[in-house]
Amino acid sequence: MDAVSRLAPAARLLGIRTLIAVPVTLAVSAAMFAIASLSPFDPLAVYLGDNYQAATLSQRQAVRAAYDTDVSWYTAWWRWLGDLFTGDLGWSSTQSQSVEAVLTQRMPFTLGLSAAALIAATLIAVTLGALAGMRRGGVLDKLCSALSATFAAVPPFVVSLVLVAVLAVGLGLFPTSGARSPGDPYTVGGLVAHAVLPFVALTISQVPWLLLTTRAAVVDTAGTDAIRAARARGIHGWTLLKGHIVPSSIAPTLALLGTRLPEVIAGAAIVETVFGWPGVAAMLVESASALDFSLLATLTVGAALAVLLGSALSDAAATALDPRIGMRA
Repeated sequence: MDAVSRLAPAARLLGIRTLIAVPVTLAVSAAMFAIASLSPFDPLAVYLGDNYQAATLSQRQAVRAAYDTDVSWYTAWWRWLGDLFTGDLGWSSTQSQSVEAVLTQRMPFTLGLSAAALIAATLIAVTLGALAGMRRGGVLDKLCSALSATFAAVPPFVVSLVLVAVLAVGLGLFPTSGARSPGDPYTVGGLVAHAVLPFVALTISQVPWLLLTTRAAVVDTAGTDAIRAARARGIHGWTLLKGHIVPSSIAPTLALLGTRLPEVIAGAAIVETVFGWPGVAAMLVESASALDFSLLATLTVGAALAVLLGSALSDAAATALDPRIGMRA
């Protein structure tokens, strides 16, 4: 099968998923405004801050009129949607600057940390999972399975706190928080030193399920007639693993990568909060608790798009590698 024939089903799948993503994203954004309208907290308290209790009735009414806090959720959503199509993401009340400026400043930190952790976790999980699956019941298999089950049950914030307590506070090997020393500008060396612990914490949180999935897929593939036939032809070891087993068993891992993106986002929010990493993931929780609707809506829609895109890309990659899968939506 030539490259065009192999990629055509993947391209078709991406086109269908793109069409599906539009109404799903609109529904997610509308649901966010609807749910936020049910919050018992008064957004006026966020806008006025410490002056909330001392503000007079006329002052509160003026602020409500200025920020349109009394409009219905669907009116607020429609206005936000209209501004979004004009490139205006709104004003963040928690950060006292435009949402666009917040994303410009903080998004690279989250994207860099999350992408690096996910790539590292995938490489570690696929390598160890494939080796463990090839040696089912061996020492490596038992060790990987036991460690994966253990770390899968440990929340990311526990891993983060242990790393801080042992490596940062106890041994003093790494900074405890932030992305730079107080008063210093951002430097490559400073970013790398501060990113080590959050990177390790986020990577550890992603490895277990990817490893176990790869290991199970390799075990299943190794027992098929095709692999037995390859062994009968004298193909063994690394050649068998790289050329026959991994290509046939990678689809479940790719599918899991797409579905694990929500956990990556949630894990990044926890890790960024513990380590004070200046990304946007931790601000998702902050904007929700402070009723910062402009920032919350943008981050929620962005997270939804990331999940949809990740799922589509992982399924498209699996289809390109093995057209027999035949995914259609």
